[in-house]
Amino acid sequence: MTKVNEAVRDSALIIDANLRGEARVPSGYFGKAGLSAVRAGLAAGVALLIANATSANAAEKTLIDKGEVLVKENCSRCHAIGKEGDSPHKEAPPFRTLSAKYPIDDLSESLAEGIVSGHPDMPIFVFNPHDVEAIIEYLQSIQAQ
Repeated sequence: MTKVNEAVRDSALIIDANLRGEARVPSGYFGKAGLSAVRAGLAAGVALLIANATSANAAEKTLIDKGEVLVKENCSRCHAIGKEGDSPHKEAPPFRTLSAKYPIDDLSESLAEGIVSGHPDMPIFVFNPHDVEAIIEYLQSIQAQ
């Protein structure tokens, strides 16, 4: 175990004990070199947290972008697919208003099994599970508040 890893482990144990009110860090416990290692360990931990959060946001953004591409390719002939604008087909609801009639997550099954509408102009679409997830994420991102 490296000195930084040991310092991170020791820091976590001390922080945990302090949170429970069971321990105090004695003055000079870490020493000059040890405190530097603790700081380096904490900085590395914070950097990992930020990297993970950034990665999660990037993955979500990528999924939303994929959903946007899918609805643009398959639905924009009739529906308004953005946060504003009218639908090209006057009877096709703008996607940003769908949550007023349906919980967006409830559309997953219909997207996977085939959306069937009461009007004859609506084609039947069937999407794979990953595409369904992307479309749902996109639809949720544009709903009127």
